[in-house]
Amino acid sequence: MPTKIDLRESLNIPISEATTVEEKFQNQTLRPILKLQNELYILLFNSYALRQNADFISLTTTKKNIFIEQSLQKDLVLKNTFIGMTIGMFTLEEMDIYNSDNKVFNKRIITMLIERLKN
Repeated sequence: MPTKIDLRESLNIPISEATTVEEKFQNQTLRPILKLQNELYILLFNSYALRQNADFISLTTTKKNIFIEQSLQKDLVLKNTFIGMTIGMFTLEEMDIYNSDNKVFNKRIITMLIERLKN
């Protein structure tokens, strides 16, 4: 049976001696998970956007980007849902790293998700 790590694509992001623990976790864990879950994130956000703003599809790109940023920063239920979808793909070892500074990692998750959803 494949493990959670087996499901993720390896992104081969170089790691130097100057790479912090947070950057390493972001590049080796968070980015591959976000890439794996990308379709689900998009589907969930589109559903949310249509419930919140019936004319989301007709908004300009700039207004869509503002809506995406504000939604993920201010709507705690949405934000926590996305964070939960990401955490659910962690291994036990990754969860230990995440728990060491979850506020920093949550901010990184949301920042990367905002950029993914904008694209």
